[in-house]
Amino acid sequence: MKNVRQTVPSLGLIITLVGFPQISESIFTPVLPQLQRAMRVSANQAQLTMSSYFIAFAIGVLIWGQLADKWGRRPAMLAGIGVYLLGNIGLYLSPNFSWLLVSRLVQALGASAGSVVTQTIMRESFSGLNGARVFARTSAAMALAPALGPLIGGVMQTYFGYRSVFGTLVAMAVAVGLYALSRLPETQPTTVATTPVNQIAVIRRLLTDRVVWGYGLLIGGINGVLFSYYAEAPFIFMTHFGYSAVQYGWLGLILASASLLGAVMVNWLLHWVTPEQVALGGLLFSVVASGSLVIAAYVQSAGAMLVTIFLTFLGLNVTLPNALNRALVGYEDVMGSASGWFSLGYYLLVSGFTYGMSWLHNGAIETLPWYVSILCAGMLLSFLGLVGRRARVVTEN
Repeated sequence: MKNVRQTVPSLGLIITLVGFPQISESIFTPVLPQLQRAMRVSANQAQLTMSSYFIAFAIGVLIWGQLADKWGRRPAMLAGIGVYLLGNIGLYLSPNFSWLLVSRLVQALGASAGSVVTQTIMRESFSGLNGARVFARTSAAMALAPALGPLIGGVMQTYFGYRSVFGTLVAMAVAVGLYALSRLPETQPTTVATTPVNQIAVIRRLLTDRVVWGYGLLIGGINGVLFSYYAEAPFIFMTHFGYSAVQYGWLGLILASASLLGAVMVNWLLHWVTPEQVALGGLLFSVVASGSLVIAAYVQSAGAMLVTIFLTFLGLNVTLPNALNRALVGYEDVMGSASGWFSLGYYLLVSGFTYGMSWLHNGAIETLPWYVSILCAGMLLSFLGLVGRRARVVTEN
């Protein structure tokens, strides 16, 4: 059978599909105190709505990745959005905390299709420099969406109460579902659609591929830094510096600006240097910026911390799209399943890094900067090792 691909999806649709899971995670951040009071639970119980999201999300990327190979990209995506809608309806109707927590798990399970299936569609629809540019734009959306989440949640909670946030999520699920139903084509190559996937063989390939490990650590580490920031930033800027919930929500625009500028820089830099060189430059920049963030924390300057946070995430957003674009080159024949297993691995890393920040939390504003600085340095060393190994292989051949 001929390897024929259907119409390529629009960039607007791709950004929508990759962005809605990120908003769904971070929109909970400013509503936790009110949720705690309304549901009459402890703060630790309320925080389970954040940590449990990643657990269900990690399981979901594996499920939808395999279903994307078995059913096709379009059916898997539409089914995931349907599950996501059910979870959001459950959140809105939840009479108690147990119901709410289960609904949150269902929501994350469905939302994960927006991550793994969209990345699968992107990897098989765009390649080379064009693929790097598309991933740069969508990685900006991946950082922009969680940055907007706290602002949306803070405004809705302040003026309409915490349950209005769940109503907003229901409306978003309906809008995304209708958009995908009318505009999402099937992008799966016909040869892949008719070929059974040996999951054990896929896992073995991934586990023995040093390139996959290297890029997986980068993607997990960068997202770990992002969500560690969301876990700790309220305590820094609201508790220590006295920002209101809405003011804190506006801080998300700092990360949004860093992601957008990073995307612009990637598109420009790819005219002059290779994707690997762009990724390395972004990591070097983030290491210097995160070191400056540590200094700003000891100076006790909110303004200096915001500037250095912006610079740190600028460097990371230059690196991320190249890691996403290059991670699964050579896995086109099993892209759905490979994306699922790969995403499961790096989302578990995100969960681990985010939990690490929670475990280290001690009320000091220097803890997050040190944690971010160490993670950035570790990612740089890991990537240097990956580049060095590939250079040796090229030389030997």
